[in-house]
Amino acid sequence: MLTVHWLHLTTAQLLNVHGADALDELRAQLDPSIVFTTGPDVPDDCEILVAGRMERVHLTASPRLHRVIIPFAGLPETTRQLLLEFPNLAVHNLHHNAAVTAEMALALLLAAAKFLLPVDRQFRQHDWTSRYQPTSVTLEGKTVLILGYGHIGQRVGRACEAFGMKVLGVRRNPTATQFGPGDLPRLLPQAHVLLITLPHTDETHELIGEKELALMPRGGLLVNVGRGPIADEGALYRALKDQHLAGAGLDVWWHYPKDVAERTQRQPSTFPFHELENVVMSPHRGGDSLETESQRMADVARLLNAAAWGESLPNRVNGVVGY
Repeated sequence: MLTVHWLHLTTAQLLNVHGADALDELRAQLDPSIVFTTGPDVPDDCEILVAGRMERVHLTASPRLHRVIIPFAGLPETTRQLLLEFPNLAVHNLHHNAAVTAEMALALLLAAAKFLLPVDRQFRQHDWTSRYQPTSVTLEGKTVLILGYGHIGQRVGRACEAFGMKVLGVRRNPTATQFGPGDLPRLLPQAHVLLITLPHTDETHELIGEKELALMPRGGLLVNVGRGPIADEGALYRALKDQHLAGAGLDVWWHYPKDVAERTQRQPSTFPFHELENVVMSPHRGGDSLETESQRMADVARLLNAAAWGESLPNRVNGVVGY
């Protein structure tokens, strides 16, 4: 028997976030030996806690607790700092939305390369000028440098190879055919496209700044589906405004709504990216789709069943580096 608890503040919150039928869908996929409960309080016999954000009291409630599953990709900084105080706990997260995030990266890349949005706005006014003033960037034969060559980055890489692009992958622990962060200075001058899928950590904060953007060939493209602060927002804005970069597709930002009231009025950056015609903007929706919650529950069930069957669990998180 394995005892698992999904922590949440209120039943209403759980339903709003995960959908009315999501937990029933999860329970239907669990091994019968798993005792699964939910609620704001952690039982004293809990062995695995499923929670994205928790407090110290939740991690000390059960002496049997040995594992935490973060039910999404990434690790909130406050959660990471707290978990560092509990090195005996194994921490895992999910990659259920890797495919849909990769699809968003490709959509942003193509929209930016083909200037689809400004041309669409112009043509809606019956203005055909863009047909006679080509601005589209050809991707075939170009080099894409993918920062964060993991679950998302490798999916994007395979699609870019199908476009006829050369793919260079950078990750913290590279294989023989990949590169490490220290290789960036010699890789960036080759990068017609820079695609970011990295998590935000101390190591990746403003990894791409004015110096790094200047190393890219003029007329390059940048796509970010990782986290906004990986790029210096001022440096990126200037590179786009000055057209050193031909375009960008951004799904992640530097400022987010703090409450419901701000959802219709929060500017995502200190700089007016919305005034630039060569930027495709998306409000951090790359990981969402109509199927996302079902995929999340299937991934949680996969990890919990593996634990119940005595198998090793994937997606182990290194709390020191943040992913």
